[in-house]
Amino acid sequence: MTGKVGAGAGTQVVHRVAQLLRAVAGREQGSTVAELAAATGLTRPTVHRLLTGLAEEGLVDRPAGSTAWQLGPELYVLGAVAAHRYPIRELAGPSLRRLAEATGESAFLSARRGPETVCLARIEGAFPIRSHVLYEGLRLPLGVASAGLAVLAHLPDAEVERILAATSAARAEWGPLHTPERIRELLEDVRREGFAVNPGLIVEGSWGMAAAVFDTTGAPVYALSLTGIEPRFAGERRGLLGRALLTEAHRLSRELGHR
Repeated sequence: MTGKVGAGAGTQVVHRVAQLLRAVAGREQGSTVAELAAATGLTRPTVHRLLTGLAEEGLVDRPAGSTAWQLGPELYVLGAVAAHRYPIRELAGPSLRRLAEATGESAFLSARRGPETVCLARIEGAFPIRSHVLYEGLRLPLGVASAGLAVLAHLPDAEVERILAATSAARAEWGPLHTPERIRELLEDVRREGFAVNPGLIVEGSWGMAAAVFDTTGAPVYALSLTGIEPRFAGERRGLLGRALLTEAHRLSRELGHR
């Protein structure tokens, strides 16, 4: 009996540490203990205790004079070791550069992780007015932002409905417009056009477009996206942006082995 309790407690700690690290990674500027407690649902003493232990191992860091915690140097080392197994950033780099250079908008790579997308990489475009909704490390529920819409549209209907039900509360945190009805409408647009459009659902006037990237099994595992201000995504230009995204998404899918 004692062994079972200990194993369960150990598993719970692992889950809490993983949850906390994801929360730290989710804010580009770092997060305070209070912010991390709110994001994870853990108590402040628990968050502080876990952060202290993680800091001793170099997995998180807090710059001198700051109250904001960020990912630590040991995670960079671990990530560098694992990078050869997941070379998606290197493979996607040329596509992101071509998209940013050709359109002037900011280009992003996002990956599906369960019911979420996480932004992995970005390249800023030359157009001086930008949308700052997306940044590396940001996690969003599927159905929120263009990358999540692009991925969700290529999943079976039953899985779509399951995800919409499971992410209801998380979607609401990103604004009241992410209703199941509105998302289903946008998914139909993706299936018809091939690319996704986020018409300012997170921040009014901040638009995004995306196309899904597929692995060898045909699963939508990544998405390439562009973000910017609404006038840059209007009229005929929207079609041009969509075709550019689809071209690069198809190219990257082929490099991943999709046929």
